[in-house]
Amino acid sequence: MTNFQQLAAATQSDRLALTTTPIIRRALVGDVTRDLYRAFLAQAYHHVRHTIPLLMAVGSRLESRHRWLQDELVHYLDEEVGHDQWILSDIAAAGGDSASVRDSAPAIETDAMVAYAYDTVSRRNPVGFFGMVFVLEGTSVALALQAADAVQNALELPDRAFTYLRSHGKLDQEHVGHLASIVDRLDATQDLPAVVTCARAMFHLYGNVFRSLDTRATVCN
Repeated sequence: MTNFQQLAAATQSDRLALTTTPIIRRALVGDVTRDLYRAFLAQAYHHVRHTIPLLMAVGSRLESRHRWLQDELVHYLDEEVGHDQWILSDIAAAGGDSASVRDSAPAIETDAMVAYAYDTVSRRNPVGFFGMVFVLEGTSVALALQAADAVQNALELPDRAFTYLRSHGKLDQEHVGHLASIVDRLDATQDLPAVVTCARAMFHLYGNVFRSLDTRATVCN
């Protein structure tokens, strides 16, 4: 098996635990409220705004054997610029207070997920960060577009309230193939275990973010 195939196989049960989280299953059939959708967007903002700093941190800590990754990171940086602003715009279009979300603190579950990513980059193997990319992009491809349609139909919100879900879902379809090519070039002994460890943790931590949303559903009011 390729490195990427090994990553997918090693995290299959973790992925299933995330995608069968009750709130995700509800979203796929449109069983959500506007408050809940805005709460999701608020927490998405609080982790997406760290994407650029995390990518820059990875680049600053690469070993010489990973120098080939610099161009790949620049590509990701170009692709990810402005995604946090998409989310704030979506919140406003969905009737929420985007300025309040921007100035708010994240839920502890979101904070924990982001903190784990920084810890992976700063204290472990920085390329382990691609485990987080695997979780977020893979989940987006599998769920974002379907959930966007179901939620929009249920809530009767305008298209401009779904920029993040729809645009990110389409972009991540392209990114998964790119991620696979990166993971397959990593050292199977030194690097792949770090990616798998990060991915397994992120499936759990991201699941906690979703599980926290019911108690955060008034965050954008």
